[in-house]
Amino acid sequence: MFNRTLFFGEGLFETIRWKPSDEKLKLHYQRLSTSARTLGVPYPNYGEFKNQLENHVPTQGEFYVKYILMSEGDDYFAGASEGYTSLVVVKPLKAMPKSVKLCVSPYRRHSSDPVCRHKTTSYLFNTIVKKQALSKGFWDGVILNERDCVCETSSSNLIFLKGSQFYTPAVSEGLLPGTTLEFLSKRLEIRDERISIKDVENYDGVFVLNSLILCAQVERIEDVNLKRDALAFEELNSILRACLHSPQAEGLPDR
Repeated sequence: MFNRTLFFGEGLFETIRWKPSDEKLKLHYQRLSTSARTLGVPYPNYGEFKNQLENHVPTQGEFYVKYILMSEGDDYFAGASEGYTSLVVVKPLKAMPKSVKLCVSPYRRHSSDPVCRHKTTSYLFNTIVKKQALSKGFWDGVILNERDCVCETSSSNLIFLKGSQFYTPAVSEGLLPGTTLEFLSKRLEIRDERISIKDVENYDGVFVLNSLILCAQVERIEDVNLKRDALAFEELNSILRACLHSPQAEGLPDR
C-alpha cells in the first residue's frame, strides 16, 4: 500500500529510554494509540507493541529506542489510512546533561495547532527550532505561542518552581503532553499555569523533562541567569528514576 507517512507525514513515534518500567511503557503506548485513533491510523495492540520493542533491544546496556508507526493506504492526501507498518530504531544512549541553557525560539506556535498535541512524524517545525538553538550554542529553544506564553522546547516539557509549588504550561497553550511529565504528575502536584516568557526569571527553578534526559535544570534562558534549586532537582530526579525498570526493586535477579 501507499506510504502515507513518507508523503504526508501521517505517522507517529515514541522515543523511549530503555528499559522503561511497565507503567512508563504503557504511558508511551496510551499516547501512541490515542493519537492513532484521532488521526484514523490503524495501530498494534499493547502486546504486539511491547513484543516488537523487546525483540529489537539488547538485554544489556542503556539504549535510545524509537518506535515509529507508519500509515499506509490511499495515495490522495485526504484519503484514508488502511493499514500500518512499524519500525524500531535502537542506538546506545548518550550521556545526558544535568543542566542546560535555552534560547527563545524566533518561531511561534499557535495554541490552536492540532498537530503539536500528537508526537507525529511531521517533525520539521521541531527540527528547525532545535537546529536554530544549537547554531547559537544553546541546548534547545523555548517555543512561545501567539500570546508570548511558554509552550515547551522542541524536545521537552518545562516545569517551573515557585516556593514549594510546581507549575507547567497547560496543553491548551499549544504543546505535546509528555509521558515523563504525566508520570511525574501522578506523584507530585503540578498545576497548569499560563506562563509569560517575561515572568520566567521570577520562578525559583526551571526544569526540562523528557524520556531520555528525565530531568535537567535550566541554567539560563538567553542571557538571563535563572535561580536554581538543588533540593528540588534531586527530588524530581529521585521520583523520575522510577521511570526506569529496576529488577532489584521488583525482587528479580539483575541481568
